[in-house]
This record gives sequence, structure tokens and C-alpha cells, in this order.
Amino acid sequence: MITELLHNYKNELFIFAWLSVVLLIVSIAIIPWVVIKIPDDYFHEHYRVRVSKSSGHPLIAQLLAGLKNLVGFIFVIFGILMLILPGQGILTILIGLFLMNFPGKYQFERKIVSLPRVLKSLNWIRAKANKPPLVVE
Repeated sequence: MITELLHNYKNELFIFAWLSVVLLIVSIAIIPWVVIKIPDDYFHEHYRVRVSKSSGHPLIAQLLAGLKNLVGFIFVIFGILMLILPGQGILTILIGLFLMNFPGKYQFERKIVSLPRVLKSLNWIRAKANKPPLVVE
């Protein structure tokens, strides 16, 4: 029964295996880079980057915000896939959420990053790159 199932879906399983390998390689390459780029005081109340409506052309600002949200959404989807495939699923989901804009995002980020295991993992990655640890109020 199982061998028959594997034989019937061998092409799909092959694609699934390659997708798994690609997601693992992408997550290993991109996630540390993103974690290193986070400013160490990002989770302080005073650190909030506000995009001014007068900076640049409004259409370009909207397109860039939309692109950033799309990339964040893709990270979240890949992170969910990596929960069952090899890769750093939870960390990928967190990076995707950090990229996206939604109401309550800042409070959500601080709550997640203040979890001891998450903060320890992020600061371990930053220490390997000789970056100061993230400071959470």
C-alpha cells in the first residue's frame, strides 16, 4: 500500500523534496543576514521608524510598502511550510512578520522577542557576526 502510494506520487514527492532543500538553503542564507541587520535598540519604545508622507513620491512609497508586505507574507508562508519541511520555520515566520505592516505589530514583535528562547537564539546569531545583542525593554 505505501509502496504503491509512493510509486503513484513519485513526481510530487520529488518536487516536494527539492522544495524542502531549496527552502532549507534559503533560510540558512537569508535569516541570519536579516537578524544581523536588526538594530540592537529596535525593540525600545523610542525606536520607531515612521515613513513620512512627504518623503518621495507617494506612489513609490506605497509600492515599496506593498513589496515589503509581499516579501514578508512570502516569508510567513515559507516558514509555515518549514514547520513540516526541513528549515527554520518559526524563525522564518518571525522575520516575515517583522517585515510586514499590520496593526499591533510592534507589541507583537516585542512579546515574541522577549521570550527567553527566542531572544537567546537571535542574540546567538548576532554574536557570531560580532553584533551587539538585541535589547528588549
